[in-house]
Amino acid sequence: MSNENQTVVKEFVLVGFASIPSSQGLLFALFLAIYVVTLASNGIIITLTSTDPNLDTPMYYFLRNLSVIDICYISSTVPQLLVHFLSHTRTISMLACATQNYAFFAFGVTECFLLAVMSYDRYVAICNPLHYSVVMSHQACAKLAAGSWVSGFLHSVVLTVFTFHLPFCGPNCIDHFFCEAPQVLKLACTNTYVNELVIFAVAVLVLIIPLSLVFVSYSRILATILQMSTAAGRRKTFSTCASHLTVVSLFYGAAIFMYMRPRSTHSPQQDKMISLFYAVITPMVNPMIYSLRNKEVKGALMRAWGMKVSS
Repeated sequence: MSNENQTVVKEFVLVGFASIPSSQGLLFALFLAIYVVTLASNGIIITLTSTDPNLDTPMYYFLRNLSVIDICYISSTVPQLLVHFLSHTRTISMLACATQNYAFFAFGVTECFLLAVMSYDRYVAICNPLHYSVVMSHQACAKLAAGSWVSGFLHSVVLTVFTFHLPFCGPNCIDHFFCEAPQVLKLACTNTYVNELVIFAVAVLVLIIPLSLVFVSYSRILATILQMSTAAGRRKTFSTCASHLTVVSLFYGAAIFMYMRPRSTHSPQQDKMISLFYAVITPMVNPMIYSLRNKEVKGALMRAWGMKVSS
């Protein structure tokens, strides 16, 4: 393409769910409900773990961080999607697109590392209980949480730079509901092999390495559980890990399927459904998974409700 015929792209069009125009109002209501439920449920977890003395433990400290991440994570995509349901243009500037991509990856990668940290916390609590208070001190927990946040924001810089430094001079329609890097790369008017390789390498780093740590932690936990003398003890110990294992399976499973499968198997509709699962559904169900199976959280909720009623 000659230089005089090239058009520099300054904004993108997010196609989203425009292929089903008759359901725009219903979809707007659905995503608004999901967003409100996510904010409310994660907000409750944050409030309970911050105010109830019985939840002043490392596990609930990390759970509070997870709820903050989930609120930020879903807020990086859904508000823009809701605006586009009410708009006829569905455009987003290059800067806003890059910012959304950065925020989405920053909070997503932070969650990857934090889930690994939470599995390590369970490993120390079950396999090395006598030293738990020393190993998982307040200072150690703060450092582990801070390390997760810093890792997320640093890795996202690499992903965003290798996506948006490319020239965009052709079509500007992103067949997705937010600016996710693999979809943006499809619109670059240059060879993107190196960029895709970098994204794949980062995906290996932030998905496989933390997931390996989760696997090692739970392998040791399982070995410890199997050595317990009573079935009741085994069930009680495993129940403390069930919620975390469920969250890990949902989040990592969808993310790995999205970022580590061959490009030839990608289809826009399939990518949207997968991204919808880990970017929207997972932040909503995480607090429900932790609260429905957790007697301590339900007890804290009842105490908080009782105090509200009495006051």
